[in-house]
Amino acid sequence: MKKRNNWLRRFSKEDFVRAAAIYGIIVFLFVFLACPLVTLFVKAFQDKDGFFVGLAQFREYFTSKAMVYSISNTFVISISSTVISVLLAFVFSYSLSRKNVPFKSFFRYVGMIPIFAPTMLLGIALIYLFGNQGILTALGLKIPLYGKTGIIIAESIYCFPVATTILMVAFSAADNRLYEAADTMRTSALRKMITITIPNVKYGLINAIFVTFTYSFTDFGAPSVVGGNYNVLATDVYKQVVGQQNFNMGAVVGMILLFPAVLSFFVDWFTNQKQSSSISSKSVPYQIKPHPVSDVAATVFCVLVSLAMILFFAVALFASLIKLWPYNLTFTLDNYNLAKAGSGSGLAAFRNSILVSLISALLGTVVTFLGAYMIEKTKKFYISRKIAYFLSITPLAIPGTVVGLSFIMFFNAPSFGIPFSEYALINPLHGIYGTIWILVFANMIHFYSVPFSTATTALKGLDREFETVSESLAVPFYRTFFRVTVPLCLPAICEMGVYFFVNSLVTVSAVVFLYSPTAPITSVMIVSMQGAGQTAPAAAMCMLLLFINLAVRLVYEGLRCRSAAKRNV
Repeated sequence: MKKRNNWLRRFSKEDFVRAAAIYGIIVFLFVFLACPLVTLFVKAFQDKDGFFVGLAQFREYFTSKAMVYSISNTFVISISSTVISVLLAFVFSYSLSRKNVPFKSFFRYVGMIPIFAPTMLLGIALIYLFGNQGILTALGLKIPLYGKTGIIIAESIYCFPVATTILMVAFSAADNRLYEAADTMRTSALRKMITITIPNVKYGLINAIFVTFTYSFTDFGAPSVVGGNYNVLATDVYKQVVGQQNFNMGAVVGMILLFPAVLSFFVDWFTNQKQSSSISSKSVPYQIKPHPVSDVAATVFCVLVSLAMILFFAVALFASLIKLWPYNLTFTLDNYNLAKAGSGSGLAAFRNSILVSLISALLGTVVTFLGAYMIEKTKKFYISRKIAYFLSITPLAIPGTVVGLSFIMFFNAPSFGIPFSEYALINPLHGIYGTIWILVFANMIHFYSVPFSTATTALKGLDREFETVSESLAVPFYRTFFRVTVPLCLPAICEMGVYFFVNSLVTVSAVVFLYSPTAPITSVMIVSMQGAGQTAPAAAMCMLLLFINLAVRLVYEGLRCRSAAKRNV
């Protein structure tokens, strides 16, 4: 009894609050991340009747010709789109970082537009450009759009801004002293590129390669629009689960989709460690020197990339504003009539999408920032904090398709049988299946890791003296949290909220399995409309999502710039 009283004395009320918060985060991630993934794993080794069959289903999958073709097709698509997008992003990032290119902010923002649009919009734009009745097809530029070529083009555009973001960060970490030494030795530009620039950004380049490979490997949107009969793993999962109700084989495909994502996760962790350790405190920021020929070439390249991006989205906008391409080019806004879209459920779907995105952004930001704060600013509970940290970064390795697939298997089950017994455990969370809440939690888990990293980075930048002074003055930590930490981290918190909202609004891979007639959402409805031949209304709904995301981002950027200007004054 005496030992117990001593133990209780060492724990203040604040410690109990901290412990409750940390264990609350662990429970949340365990229930909505670990449990669905374990269910997916178990299903992959069971048959339809729930009996353990070992690797039989994996053997069946890999001995099926159609399935083997899907795997090889997926690798072809992923490798091709990775090479194209990373090469373009490398030159684009190099031009903006190392050359005297005018209007750099404009070019960079234009290059980021695909992030704010559903991937289906890229496929729809390709149809209007290179389809059988496409604009460029009529001009004689004909390509075999439906299948491998179309998917590669769409995935390359989809992955381009992701690779650009990573490489821009890598290029910003240059040490100008190396280039000054090379200029003193009269080193050629090509040799400087090979011996200084590429080695300096190699970890960022490796990271970009693996991330874009994973994105294209697991994407569902583009193959569903321009894939035709060219099967890939992401569409195979959908066919197995939704088309054939074969959840166990869908779990097998989901396990296969996990491998490149997990590999990318470890590569990302390794490269980030190396990247940070390569930056010295004595490094001198890179100084851009004028070079007319290369500056003009870089500007021309940026203009061409930006024009290509603008062309894709301008064509999609044009398609959404005409009656019937190419037979009736009359201007109309009927395609934007949500009351008629999706057999009359378009308005409900649009309202649900906004609502789900707002709730995901609000709850996701609160839970993520609170979890990051407890992990970063708490000195006690070392093991619990490590567990919480591991669970927090794990979603980075889980593709959206796997998140949705694991959710449907876990939350759709009313109970779980106890092995080697006749008893079963009731699933208390079964009630959220078919509601918008399962979509909210799927989005929170799918996009959890990036905002968590943003919050952790912001919290690491705060001086620990804030907590030390608060403790010395006996000020409760939660008062310091609300009065000091939150105001100082407000830009990062807003960035987290915008990230959750933008991605939740356009995601399809994470929620395509959770779509319900009672809780329709726009991104999944777009896939259905496109499949039913309603291309123009589908384009209109895509453009609405794009406009909303751009508006949210522009408002955020405006507020951020205004806040920065006030601080400078």
